[in-house]
Amino acid sequence: MTDTSDSVAATGNPPPTGVDPRLLEMLVCPLTKSLLRYDAKAQELISDQARLAYPIRDGIPIMLIDEARPLDPDARR
Repeated sequence: MTDTSDSVAATGNPPPTGVDPRLLEMLVCPLTKSLLRYDAKAQELISDQARLAYPIRDGIPIMLIDEARPLDPDARR
């Protein structure tokens, strides 16, 4: 059985079902500059401080405020 971190190091590619942890360490919310958390099920990066979810499309985080989804259904931008 192989360790996922070994395959990342060997190939330079993230695991097939996730975001590269090194990328998550560098990305911050463009609005608040706060850290983001990864929601694997929704394929989004969540800014709890801004209450926004940034989509991940084809493995690429879309870090544009206009593309983010409000976490609060009644919130308006």
